[in-house]
Amino acid sequence: MRVSVIGTGYVGLVTGACLAHIGHDVVCVDYNVEKVATLQTGKPPIYEPDLTDIMRSERLSFTTDLAAGVGHGDVIFIAVGTPPLPTGESDTRYVEAVARGIGEHIGSDYKVIVNKSTVPVGSGDWVRRLILDAVEHRGAQTSFEVVSNPEFLREGSAVYDTFNPDRIVLGGQSPRAIERMRQLYAPIVTRQFALDPALPAVPVVVTDLASAETIKYAANAFLATKISFINEIANICDRIGADVNQVAQGIGLDSRIGGKFLQAGIGWGGSCFPKDVSALMHIARDYGVPTNLLDATIATNQRQRLQVVYHLQKTLKILKGKTIGLLGLTFKPNTDDLRDAPALDIIAELQRLGAKVKAYDPIVENLDAPVTLVDTPTTLAHSCDALVLVTDWAEFQDLDYGDLARRMTHPIFIDGRNCLNPQRMQQEGFYYQAIGRPSAGQLLWPTVSPTSALVA
Repeated sequence: MRVSVIGTGYVGLVTGACLAHIGHDVVCVDYNVEKVATLQTGKPPIYEPDLTDIMRSERLSFTTDLAAGVGHGDVIFIAVGTPPLPTGESDTRYVEAVARGIGEHIGSDYKVIVNKSTVPVGSGDWVRRLILDAVEHRGAQTSFEVVSNPEFLREGSAVYDTFNPDRIVLGGQSPRAIERMRQLYAPIVTRQFALDPALPAVPVVVTDLASAETIKYAANAFLATKISFINEIANICDRIGADVNQVAQGIGLDSRIGGKFLQAGIGWGGSCFPKDVSALMHIARDYGVPTNLLDATIATNQRQRLQVVYHLQKTLKILKGKTIGLLGLTFKPNTDDLRDAPALDIIAELQRLGAKVKAYDPIVENLDAPVTLVDTPTTLAHSCDALVLVTDWAEFQDLDYGDLARRMTHPIFIDGRNCLNPQRMQQEGFYYQAIGRPSAGQLLWPTVSPTSALVA
C-alpha cells in the first residue's frame, strides 16, 4: 500500500519507518529542509533504539514536497506536533496547516486521512471540514474519509511498541476506511513482525471518532495517575518505615490493579503525560466537568520531583556549598528527551539552595542550565557530597559503586528510581536511600584532628 506521513517528529518518523519495514511504500513529508536532508542520509534526528536500522528500507523516502506526498498516499497520516499552550490546551495550528495543505493538493482518488497526532476531541470532524473547505475553494472534486488512529508509543521503546502493540485503535464511521486501515496494519495484527509471533492476534478496537480521540488522553491520564498514586504511597512509607517496593508487589499481584507503572520514584515527565493530562483537563473545563483527580495527579507529581532534595537535606542538612552529582538527566532511559524532565526541577532547586551540581548522562551532551556535565560516572563521583540517580539507564546497574564511593567526600547515594539493591550499595560503602524504602548503611562523616586543622 502507498502511505504518506506528514511530519517527521517522534511519532511520524517511527510510524513511517515501521510501515516501510513491513512492506508499504512510504513517503515522509516535512517542511524542514535541513531535517529532510539529514533523514535522506539515513540518520534520525532523535535517539531511539533500532530506528536507524529500520530506516534503511528501500521503501522509505523523505521529501519537503507536500503535493507529492498527498498525491502518493492511499493512506495519509497527519503526524505533526500538538505542543501545549500556556492554558493547557493543545496547539493545533500545525494540524490545521497540514489539513488545509491536503485540501489544496488532494485529487479525485479515494484516500484515507489519518489523525495520528494527539488532538482534542472533535478534531476528526474539524480536519474533514478544513480539507473540504480547501477543496471547495478551488472548485475540485475529491473522495476521502478521516480516521483517528491514536499512537501509544513509549519513548525508548517506540519501534518495539509499533511491532508489538497491546491494541490498535481505529475511530471512524466509514467501513471502507476502516477496512483499508485493517489492511494497512494486517502484518502487525497477525504478529508477523512481533517479538513473539505465537501470541494471539493484536486486538483492533473500532470506535467512533470522538471515542478514539478520548482513548488516547484517557490512557495517558490513567497511567500518570497510577504513578502519582504509588508515589504518594511511597511518601507514606517513608514516614512509617514500610518498603514501597514490597507494597507495590503486594497490590500489583491483584489482577484488578496490575504491577505495571507501580515503580515509585521522582515522578513522570517527557512530552506525552504532561501534555495529554493538561489537554484532557482543558477539554473537561470547556464542558464544565471538574477534574479533581487529575488536578491532584499533576500536583503530586510536581511535589514528587523534589523528594530527592528532601532526602539530601535529611542527610547533608545544609546543601549550600555542597556538590551533588546527578546520574542521568533524560526523563526516562533510552531517549535523549529532556522535555519536562524531573532532572530540570531538581537542578533548579539544588541551585536555589546553593549547591553545586554536576551531571552525567549517556546521551545528553549539552544542557541549557548552569550544570557541569562530565563524561564518565567516575569523574562525576570525584569530590561529590552525594550522588542522585535520576534516570534508570541500564548501564547504571553495572557501575563499580565501590570505586565511586571511595572518590566521594561523603558516600551518600539517593536512588530516585528505586532500581538498585540496598544491600549491595551498603556493601559498596554507601549510605543508601531510595524513595519510600528504609535506608541502608550508616552516615559516616570524615573527622579532622584539631592538630591537622590548626596546621592547615
